Amino acid sequence: MSSDILIQNLLNPAVLFFFLGLLAVFIRSDLEIPQPIPKFLSLYLLLSIGVKGGVELSHSGITSHVMTTLGIAVFMSLLVPLYSFYILKKRVSIYDAGAIAATYGSISAVTFITATSFLKDLNIEYGGHMVAAMALMESPAIIVGVLLINIYRKDKNDEETSYGSIIKEALTNGSVVLILGSLIIGLLGGERTEQALEPFTGDIFKGMLAFFLLDMGLLAGKRIRSLRKAGSFLILFSLIIPVINAAIGIALCQLFHINIGDSLLLVVLLASASYIAVPAAIRITVPEANPGLYVPMSLAITFPFNIILGIPVYYHILEYLNLHT
Repeated sequence: MSSDILIQNLLNPAVLFFFLGLLAVFIRSDLEIPQPIPKFLSLYLLLSIGVKGGVELSHSGITSHVMTTLGIAVFMSLLVPLYSFYILKKRVSIYDAGAIAATYGSISAVTFITATSFLKDLNIEYGGHMVAAMALMESPAIIVGVLLINIYRKDKNDEETSYGSIIKEALTNGSVVLILGSLIIGLLGGERTEQALEPFTGDIFKGMLAFFLLDMGLLAGKRIRSLRKAGSFLILFSLIIPVINAAIGIALCQLFHINIGDSLLLVVLLASASYIAVPAAIRITVPEANPGLYVPMSLAITFPFNIILGIPVYYHILEYLNLHT
């Protein structure tokens, strides 16, 4: 892989602020971002990327390419938690297996947004429908994970409540509502919406992303201490499964001739793991699952792996395959 791409990603200001957050925790600094600022930053990023995606989708329209990409996204969001669960249930409880499987079947919006920033730095275009793919992939994995728990759990007295709760939580999750709503607003308004919201969704975007990744670095640094409970198997799982998911995604993108910008974003979505939507849903529907496992796995291992190494490596592989096919 070209060292220039890796160095460029490592020197990206947003990524450097993530490292700053980690460093602050390691040196026991009192640096912190008070609540509710992190929540506001998260909502801002989702709104901004949703509006931009809707505007781009208004230009491209709903084509066969768009439908193929969205179909792959939904299919994989159902498949990944299935095989992840059967791998995990041999080593951890049914509850933890379902929670971790849902975590790795779902997506990280911040990893996706970091990848869009990476593409912009390389002047590579991507379709607005990829934002819709991100939104569509968030909920199915949560539903599959909880359904698998309910199939294998010994106590099924509250099964109906769990089914109803998880479906409601997945469909009304705030991040899903915001990203889809922003996408529709951008789609309906087109250029007028983009111009009306400038510079809120444009000029200050990278600064807000840097601020948010600083908070993610602080949070990841604190969660790393919890990884001792995970054990070597789960730590390896946090690194290997994202790579396997990415490899499947790369193969599907090549098979269906998806352009490199859309391919990278789809692969990044498959390789990422949720640390916001899934924990919120699992806490309500599967309180028996241990958040000390699935949260640090996704946030302290998979997230930094993807934004530091994963994104440039996936891009290089896609670029190489596009040049040699």
